[in-house]
Amino acid sequence: MMTPEEKIIQLGLSLPPAPKPAGLYQPCVVSGNLVFLSGQISRDIAGKILEGKVGDGLSLAQGQEAAKLAALNALSIMKNTIGFSKIARIVKMTGFVQTAPDFHEIPAVLNKASELFAEVMGEPGAHARSAVGVTSLPLNAAVEIELVLELKS
Repeated sequence: MMTPEEKIIQLGLSLPPAPKPAGLYQPCVVSGNLVFLSGQISRDIAGKILEGKVGDGLSLAQGQEAAKLAALNALSIMKNTIGFSKIARIVKMTGFVQTAPDFHEIPAVLNKASELFAEVMGEPGAHARSAVGVTSLPLNAAVEIELVLELKS
């Protein structure tokens, strides 16, 4: 069975550097056997943010790419702050998509992040999820996701 690191390489992906907090908060907080990951936005490996509103300037495919970027940032935090070997599973993902008021395909945007977690982590990457459309996100990012993880005993 492949490790998450090996799976990322097999998929032809690279993790960005673990994002540094842009304010007074931690990238993740451990409470008991749960880890709460702070929101990660659609920033690429070079630090450029995929910005804008899905359904108004950004297509569904661009929104899906933004979700993938946010997921890669979350994976970077998981690897560099916690370590994949310590993670039992992703419990919950909450995804926020900056959208036009009449855009209703929010789950389709976030499916890209969910699929990436499942590809990289296998069954432990399957999670509960909330998909939320919003009018604005930090730094005009198209997508932000946050995770709740369970640590191994």
